[in-house]
Amino acid sequence: TECVSGCVCPKGLFDDGRGGCVEQNDCPCIHNNEWYSSGEKIKVDCNTCTCQKGVWKCTDNVCYGTCMIYGSGHYNTFDGKFYDFDGSCEYVATQDFCGDKNSSGSFSIITENVPCGTTGVTCSKAIKMFLGVSDGSQYISEIQRDVGDDVQYWNRTVGLYLVIEASNGVMLIWDKKTTVFIKLSPDYKGKVCGLCGNFDDKANNDFTTRSGLQESNPLDFGNSWKQSPMCPDVTEEIKPCDLKPHRKSWAEKECSIIQSEVFKICHSKVNPHPFYEACVHDACSCDSGGDCECFCSAVAAYAQECIKAEACVFWRTPDIC
Repeated sequence: TECVSGCVCPKGLFDDGRGGCVEQNDCPCIHNNEWYSSGEKIKVDCNTCTCQKGVWKCTDNVCYGTCMIYGSGHYNTFDGKFYDFDGSCEYVATQDFCGDKNSSGSFSIITENVPCGTTGVTCSKAIKMFLGVSDGSQYISEIQRDVGDDVQYWNRTVGLYLVIEASNGVMLIWDKKTTVFIKLSPDYKGKVCGLCGNFDDKANNDFTTRSGLQESNPLDFGNSWKQSPMCPDVTEEIKPCDLKPHRKSWAEKECSIIQSEVFKICHSKVNPHPFYEACVHDACSCDSGGDCECFCSAVAAYAQECIKAEACVFWRTPDIC
């Protein structure tokens, strides 16, 4: 159905897939099931793609990677794998010391997850950032500030967010609630490990455990990255809406904003489904106060991904968040 010549159109013209016949130079392109005319530009991460004769031609800038940890145990890895993990312990979110004896490692980011609400789901309560170099023999959790090469860092507040930026290409962005973004420079591609995956542009191998094995189950993967062997392993996925059925209809009604007209401009750019599911999960689980905050954080996470895809949505109103 894309731009093809044939018996559908007069000689020299091409079927544009939309019921019309065009010259080859005017062939449209398709992206996320939306058609774009020849010459139109879209933004994909940090690159710009232009539609030319039915084919996308993109710049090839190397982009920063972003990992998002938000709400009650939702993770979106550097390579875009979305999963849930409700462990109550300290876990390695990401680090560049991944078992290779020759790599000394220059940073480690640890997330401390604690139960929030009564259903057993967990939220990230504290983030620890270790900067500096480990001396190989020491375990990564022993890295202290300013060992070896000094890594400078700066912190500043940007709107709702606290931003910590280090000279080694690591950036931490926190909304002072339950959402944290970790940004890494392209130099770290394929050199990191932890709950945020390995940043090698392939989402299917992100569940690599501490011992280097590939897992398919997020629970086994997540358990391998705990910092203390004393913490219990997570053995089952928690489904808060099953535990609190009376909250389910409220959660689904509130979270439907993600799949509504409000975010329509973004739907073709960022799949709303996992964010909607995560929102319902959080709205069901936040049962000890702060339920509106949980809902707002979940919607804000989708809005943030939309902004990255250049689909600005104004969704906050006096009544909503």
